[in-house]
Parts: sequence; structure tokens; C-alpha cells
Amino acid sequence: MAGDSDFGEYVAARWPGLVRSAVLLGCTRPEAEDLVQTTLERCLVKWTKVRAADDRDAYVHRVLLNVFISARRRRWIGERPVSVLPEHAGPDETANIDDTDAMMRALDRLSTDQRAAVVLRYYARLTDAQIASVLDVAVGTVKSRLSRAVKVLAQDPDVAELRGT
Repeated sequence: MAGDSDFGEYVAARWPGLVRSAVLLGCTRPEAEDLVQTTLERCLVKWTKVRAADDRDAYVHRVLLNVFISARRRRWIGERPVSVLPEHAGPDETANIDDTDAMMRALDRLSTDQRAAVVLRYYARLTDAQIASVLDVAVGTVKSRLSRAVKVLAQDPDVAELRGT
């Protein structure tokens, strides 16, 4: 079917970016992969609607954000999947851990709305209009959230350390 190959191509092209967006929203890598898989399952069921959307990426990111928020509302957090079992761990790859930790701590200091706007803008590279569509807010609200978030990040000591100031 043409729709299946179209969906497959979309997933192949967007999977890494969607997983990274989920990580930047606050998921661990395995949680992010599960979140993206759930998002894409929902999109596959409605693929004709997604394909007909004015902006597929904005539509899929909106579903991703909704799935993320729903997952965070759950009270019970059971098993936490890991990508590599400790006994099968490879070489120690800690070179960028400090930078990643500093950035994640800085992002944790933002409100959920600001963090979502920052991830959608600076990682997913969506426009103000696309972000407004994803977050279901006005374009002016997106601009103010981004402005406030950038101000908070500029004053963050962890980010200043990354900049070397």
C-alpha cells in the first residue's frame, strides 16, 4: 500500500529527532523510545488524517506532547526499561555526561510550557506558527514563553558554565 510506505519513510526520517525531542522533554532514552513508539502507533491509525494535515511534523509533535503529558499523569511508575543490561554494558562513555547533565538541569528549571516551547523551537526547529499549533496557543504566547525561557536559561549557572563564562 502506498500509505504504508509513506508512513515507513516518515518514521525512518523522523525517528531520531522525535526520540531526541522526547529526551529533551525529560524522558530517559528508553522512555523516549517507548513514547515515540506510542506516538507513531496513534499516528498510524490516523495516517490519512496526519498525511492530510497542513504540517505533518507539527501534528506528530502535538501527538508526542499529548502522549508525554498523559504518561506523566500516571500515578504508578513500574518497571523502568533500560537499553543495555549492566552485565552487557560496553565501554564507559562519560565524555559528554557533564554537558548533558548541565543542560538537563537547566531545562528542568523551566516550566513545562517553557520547556516544551524550547524543545520544539531549538531542537525540533519548528516555526512559531507550528509551535502554536502543537501547543494549541496563540503565536504571541509562543513568543513570550520562548523569551522568558531564554532569559531563565541565560541566567542559569549551569548554562553559563557550558558557555565558559
